[in-house]
Amino acid sequence: MHKRAARNSSGYTLPEVMLTVAITGILAGLGGSLIIQTARFYLQGQARDALQKEARAVMYVMTRELRQAQSASIVISRYSSAQPYYSMITFTKEQGVTMSFYQYGNILEQQWGGHVQILSRDLRYLGFTFPRSDDMTILSVSMTLQQATYQGQSQVLHMASEKVQVMD
Repeated sequence: MHKRAARNSSGYTLPEVMLTVAITGILAGLGGSLIIQTARFYLQGQARDALQKEARAVMYVMTRELRQAQSASIVISRYSSAQPYYSMITFTKEQGVTMSFYQYGNILEQQWGGHVQILSRDLRYLGFTFPRSDDMTILSVSMTLQQATYQGQSQVLHMASEKVQVMD
């Protein structure tokens, strides 16, 4: 009888190696894209949260002070000709203190009694209006904040507060 020689089965065949390299390449390509997308999502979420906190804090300060304004003293204008219309409000509080909120470039500033405080460095738009022409004791405040996130992208938040009741 004829005996066959035993085959050595150690090692990998060329198709197995090619398949392994192809699968590894696909996973590596997807992994990099997945990491980039995850980082982008995380940074946009962080910016959105920071803008929401900042917008709430700024709106709280403005509405608190505006509620103490004497309605006859309110003047809505702009800080300079380079700024949007209606981006500045000046008023006198009951205690006789004159206060202003205004947009200066991308900065929101509060000014009173010779003091200036920066409320935000992320401001893109600020607007004060009287929503009703027959009632000058109700103000509307709108603002848009924007913050850079990732590779030239940015997160934008618009907040509006209607019906801030001022003193009569």
